[in-house]
Amino acid sequence: MDRSQIDAALLSFIAAFVDTCGFVGLYGLFTAHVTGNFVLMGAELVHHHGELFAKLLSFPVFIGAVALTTLASYWLRRRGRSRLAPAFWTQCVLLLVAMAWPLLLGTPNDAGELSAIVIGVTLVAAMGMQNALMRLELASLPPTTVMTGNVTQVTIDLMERWRGGPFEGDKADEGVAARARLRKMWLPVLAFLCGAAGGASGYALGNFWCLAVPAAACGWLAWRSRDVPVVPPLRTA
Repeated sequence: MDRSQIDAALLSFIAAFVDTCGFVGLYGLFTAHVTGNFVLMGAELVHHHGELFAKLLSFPVFIGAVALTTLASYWLRRRGRSRLAPAFWTQCVLLLVAMAWPLLLGTPNDAGELSAIVIGVTLVAAMGMQNALMRLELASLPPTTVMTGNVTQVTIDLMERWRGGPFEGDKADEGVAARARLRKMWLPVLAFLCGAAGGASGYALGNFWCLAVPAAACGWLAWRSRDVPVVPPLRTA
């Protein structure tokens, strides 16, 4: 198992853990898969049972986190400095801040409470950073915050292997590519499932203190990324 597989699995675990913990503890707010909030807002037009403000706020916060991560990445790259480690350290700090907010604002009892909104904004910012990193610095890894595409591709490749080779009309090397994708994707899918279970059970056992788990994982990724080779600075006119 190579380094990229471990990183993809750990990032998938973090995303699922935070998303599930947030969904349970913040009364239905998606913090990693923020487009899921569109579905929830649509459902509110019929059921009228929830609070929409936090879900609406998640979009500009998510976009802002992605934008700031992008600008920071370009700024560091121009100077030939490491980008992964600072990003992971920042994500770690955001998760720890979200974990500490209940001490100052109280544990949320409703989606519309200030504590729920502040915790949600902090978690969305942390997950926005991870989503941006997946595109900017870790594009070679499979997606880690949403598993729909991964599960679809794994199922297709499993069916191809079950048949014993590529489908009719496919080239032989596509079977090799399918096996490579399976090796690349199966562990993140499993880690995502474990993260979702961990986020739910962690919140049930320890409230938002359970966010120490993904925060520690981010810290380990940051420490591990300190030896990632720095890309030469971008040339500017």
